[in-house]
Amino acid sequence: MISEATLLTILASLALGLLVAVTAGVAYLTTIEWRDRRRIDREKREKRGR
Repeated sequence: MISEATLLTILASLALGLLVAVTAGVAYLTTIEWRDRRRIDREKREKRGR
């Protein structure tokens, strides 16, 4: 049988892993959105300049 300490260690590790994964996902999506917004703004400026 798994001891209580082992179970808590596994659950804490799982929670930490999920936290890291979600944080990395949010950072990725934020970076992609920022890059797309810059590209769209640049295209708008180029159209106005013509």
